[in-house]
Amino acid sequence: MSIKETVKNKKVLIWGYGREGQSTESFLRAFCKPAWIDLFQGTPAELDDTPYDIIVKSPGIAWRAPEMIPGRPSEYEEKKFAENMARYDRVTAKLTSQTEMFLSEFSGCCIGVTGTKGKSTTASMLAHVLRKCTDKNVYLVGNIGIPCLDSYAELSKQDQENSIVVFEMSCHQLNFSKWSPHIAVFLNLYEEHLDYYGTVENYFRAKSHIITCQSEDDYAYVGENVPAIESVSNKQILTHEDMEKAGGPFKDMQLRLYGVHNRYNAYFVYKIATENYGCDPEKVVKEMESFDALPHRMQPLGEHNGIFWYDDSISTIPEATMSAAGSIPGAKTLIVGGMDRGISYAVLENFMRSRQDLNFVLMYATGRRIYEEIRDEGALPNVYPTIDLRQAVEAARRVTPKGMGAVLSPAAASYGDFKNFEERGDVFAQLVRRDTQS
Repeated sequence: MSIKETVKNKKVLIWGYGREGQSTESFLRAFCKPAWIDLFQGTPAELDDTPYDIIVKSPGIAWRAPEMIPGRPSEYEEKKFAENMARYDRVTAKLTSQTEMFLSEFSGCCIGVTGTKGKSTTASMLAHVLRKCTDKNVYLVGNIGIPCLDSYAELSKQDQENSIVVFEMSCHQLNFSKWSPHIAVFLNLYEEHLDYYGTVENYFRAKSHIITCQSEDDYAYVGENVPAIESVSNKQILTHEDMEKAGGPFKDMQLRLYGVHNRYNAYFVYKIATENYGCDPEKVVKEMESFDALPHRMQPLGEHNGIFWYDDSISTIPEATMSAAGSIPGAKTLIVGGMDRGISYAVLENFMRSRQDLNFVLMYATGRRIYEEIRDEGALPNVYPTIDLRQAVEAARRVTPKGMGAVLSPAAASYGDFKNFEERGDVFAQLVRRDTQS
């Protein structure tokens, strides 16, 4: 069923009015004929779903089952819990999203890309390669910052066989989706977003929807640390060992991107481009070699006061920070810390203890937490606690030797102190350059 038929004569509520909510309203008014459209920006407790047939929820809106809320059952009487659960089920039955609406009509030409880390780079590289190596119309949409329904006008005029939609998909976009893309990419899974999902299992379940609704005619490429997912699709597990054994032009590929993890991401791109679209392997490698790093992803900021600075603000988990330390040439100082979402930092703390050749400048809530957790075992001479990003940049400038690198790689979310990781990276770059010029 087309999106138009799904919403025709329906009473629609748009829940959330950020970039995607505004896009949804524009789409519905331009292309569909619902009975009416209302906007709502309140909390789940304030939501009255009774007048509506369809609720289009924006990804940033937290809608969680009562059992996912910390404190249950001690903070909830059983009767109240049952009432909340019944309401949750009723509202959930009405929920949809841009992602689900889009996939219901265009899943056949869609490549979905998810994973805790690397999905933006992989999706962007894949779109770049397919634009250069196929004769199809290629669109890059989704969590990359382009609402998928913004492409509806062009896609609806074309035969889907002549189109490819590369769709970066976040866990929130996939959480309630009952559709999966024709080709699914699930890069990796690390502990993340526990403030929303409560457990890694719930977080994984949301992401797994990229595959679970696929058919026998669909394809899935899955990273080696992703738990097993039941599906009938044609599924391949891609390992680092597979990547190392890959021959042909891939073997000698020289990427502009730092790190083994980016080569691993490129391996997914190579497999899809050559196996699913029949692209020439040499041309694919050539185009991957021409691809530049996206902003805020181990992005070089240049030399200032003799120090080489790098913006890796996208880093929101410990594994990403550890990867940056091993990937960026000359990295000496890591600036770590941000919003505390309850994930474990044990692996990073062990890394800090083992790498006393590096400096660690800590900031904000997670920085304070890490410092308190490691201080109990004795002070580390290479750890420098600070308050905020400005102080962290000042400390990094003091402790980083000339000719070496200082990297913002927070291993934490930006919210609370910044609007998003992009703003955090931009402020970091401004501090580096402004303080240099003052």
